[in-house]
Amino acid sequence: METAEFVAILDREGRSLATAAEQAGTDAKVPTCPEWQVRDLLRHTGAVHRWATAFVAEGHTSPRPLGGPPDLDGAALLTWFREGHGRLVDTLAGASPDVRCWQFLPAPSPLAFWARRQAHETAVHRFDAESARGGTPTGIGPAFAADGIDELLLGFHARDRSRARTPEPRVLRVRATDADGAVWTVRLSPEPPVAQRGDAGPGEEADCEVAGPAAELYFALWNRVPFPAVTGDTSVAELWRAKSAV
Repeated sequence: METAEFVAILDREGRSLATAAEQAGTDAKVPTCPEWQVRDLLRHTGAVHRWATAFVAEGHTSPRPLGGPPDLDGAALLTWFREGHGRLVDTLAGASPDVRCWQFLPAPSPLAFWARRQAHETAVHRFDAESARGGTPTGIGPAFAADGIDELLLGFHARDRSRARTPEPRVLRVRATDADGAVWTVRLSPEPPVAQRGDAGPGEEADCEVAGPAAELYFALWNRVPFPAVTGDTSVAELWRAKSAV
């Protein structure tokens, strides 16, 4: 996917998040994040948007702490969120393709990284806002969902901080049923997971497979919904749900 596509998705997802949050009310519980109310969701996502904007707009080349949440609520909090989201979209849309700044996952460029990361960050939290509002959540396309699974498995969980580990080696296969070639093999061990696109190698069987439409797998791997289908050793899928929080 191209950077402009991610920026367009970020724009749409952020607007939808704000609409769902407004409809739910900031006191509403967020079922997909049981410790949060909608105000916590808005404060967190809005702070992340401002944090990301600063790297691209100001060219920071080293990590910076996430800013604290604002002491706002209700309509004022929604306005604050919408302003920060709009600024992030405008910053990414107007940035030079060769802008240099810090990034924390591999990507073709810092701009490509931040556009992709914020599109997925916002899509997941839009799902959270819609779960608080109630009703059927908005869907996402298979290509975007598959890209998000790539980012999560090959990016986030390749880092030393991943807690998705097993005392003995296990192999988890993730298979999207509605996207060509959307299969991942995740090797779990006492070390950080090692994931690759494609089936397990010759003679290597998966201990567990989770399968279903890419969008359902995307939200399941982010622990928002149950896995659509699990075959094999279900304890491997249960371990993922217990230990994969980012």
